[in-house]
Amino acid sequence: MGVGVGILGGAFDPPHNGHVALARRAVRHFGLDRLLVRVVADPGHRSVVADADDRLALTRLAFADVPGAEVALDPFARTVDSLEALGLPDPVFLIGADELARFGTWKDPDRVLELARLGVAGRPGVADPLVEEAASALPRPGRVEVFEFPPLPISSSEIRERVARGETLDGLVPPAVAAAIERLGLYRRPARID
Repeated sequence: MGVGVGILGGAFDPPHNGHVALARRAVRHFGLDRLLVRVVADPGHRSVVADADDRLALTRLAFADVPGAEVALDPFARTVDSLEALGLPDPVFLIGADELARFGTWKDPDRVLELARLGVAGRPGVADPLVEEAASALPRPGRVEVFEFPPLPISSSEIRERVARGETLDGLVPPAVAAAIERLGLYRRPARID
C-alpha cells in the first residue's frame, strides 16, 4: 500500500528530465496518489537565476504529464517550515542520495523526520555505503527508504550554460520547457558567480 502523498521540492532553475524521471519512479515505487511539486520561491541555500513565477511556469510544463502531480510555489526557504505549513499525514519527501549526505545540515532535521519520511533516490542494484552511513547517522533511520533510480547526467546548471551558449536542450528538458525557455528569453546570459 502506498503512502498517499509525496513531496518533491526544489529551485527547478530550470526543471529537467532528471526531475521528471525521479518523480515518475517515486510515484510508482511508493504508490503515490498525489505528488506535490514545490517550487521554492527563495531557496535559502542557493541563488537562482530565473524568478519564481518563471520557474513555476516551467515546472508546471515539465510535470504536466506526471500522474498525480500538483505544482505550486513554496513560500518557505526551509523544508521543515514547508512541512509544518502543509500539515500532511506522514508524506514521503523525495531527495537524491547526494542530498541525504547533507541532511544533517538542514534546519531541524529531526523535526523533518517527524513530519515526513524520506524517499531517497539511490543507484539501482548498488548498496551505497555512503547512503547507508548517512541514513544510520540520522536520529530516525527507520524513517528513510532508499528506492532505485538510475542517475541521469543532467543538471540545471548545465542546462543554463547550454542556453547561454545557444546550444540545444534536446533530451535534457521536456520539449514544452525548452520552448518556454526560448519564448521567455531565460538563461541567455551566463550566470554570475556570487
